Amino acid sequence: MTVVHQHQHGAPVAVTPGKATPTWRLLVTLAVAGGLSGWLVVTVYQITRPAVERYAAQRVAGAVREVLERPARWDTLYLVNGALVSKAPAGPNAQELPIAYVGYDATGKRIGAAVTAAEPGFQELLTLMIGFDPESGALLGFKVLDEKETPGLGDKIETDSSFRTQFADRLPPLTGVKGHPGGNRNEVQTITGATISSRAVIRIVNHAVAKWRPLLQAYHAGGAP
Repeated sequence: MTVVHQHQHGAPVAVTPGKATPTWRLLVTLAVAGGLSGWLVVTVYQITRPAVERYAAQRVAGAVREVLERPARWDTLYLVNGALVSKAPAGPNAQELPIAYVGYDATGKRIGAAVTAAEPGFQELLTLMIGFDPESGALLGFKVLDEKETPGLGDKIETDSSFRTQFADRLPPLTGVKGHPGGNRNEVQTITGATISSRAVIRIVNHAVAKWRPLLQAYHAGGAP
C-alpha cells in the first residue's frame, strides 16, 4: 500500500510595515538636541572665558614690558572719538577700544609708548606690539603677538632675533633693503626667503607709528604727564 504524503505550504507570513515616526517628533528631537548643543557651547565658553582673558592680558602685559624695556609702570590710554583719554567710557564696548600703553622709568620719566597693530601678512593677519618714542618717533622694538606665516620662512619675523633687534632706534617710515642698511636709520634688512613677511612687519610698524604718534603728542601737549 503506497502512502502518499501531501505537503501543505502555508501562506507567507505577512510583514506588518513599521509605523513611520511623525514629522513633529523628529523636529522636536532635533530642536532639543540643538538646544542642548548650544547650551553646552555657551556653558563651556562662559567657564573658559575668564582663563582665556587672563592669558590674553598676561601676554599683552609681557609684550609691553618687552618692547618698552621693562618700565617701572605704565598708563593705559584709550582712543575715543579721535583722541586719547585715560579712562575708558562706560559701556559693553569699552574693551574693544584701541589702546596705547605709556611707560615710565623709576623716576617717573616717560620712556615711550607701546601699541598693538594688525594687518595682513603673507598668510593671515599679523599682530604686533610696537614700542616707540612719541617725541622723536624712534622705535624701541616690536614683538609678534600672533602670526601664521610659513614655518621655517615667514615665521622668522618672530624667531630670528637679528631681524627683530635691528628695529631698535630706527626712524619710521622704514624701508626694507636686502643688504645691510649701514648707518641709515630709515632702513632695515629683510629676511632672505621671507621678503613678503618682512615687508609686512615694516608696513605695520610704519602705519602704527604714523597713526599713534600724533595722538600721543596731542595727549601730552594737553598737560598730561
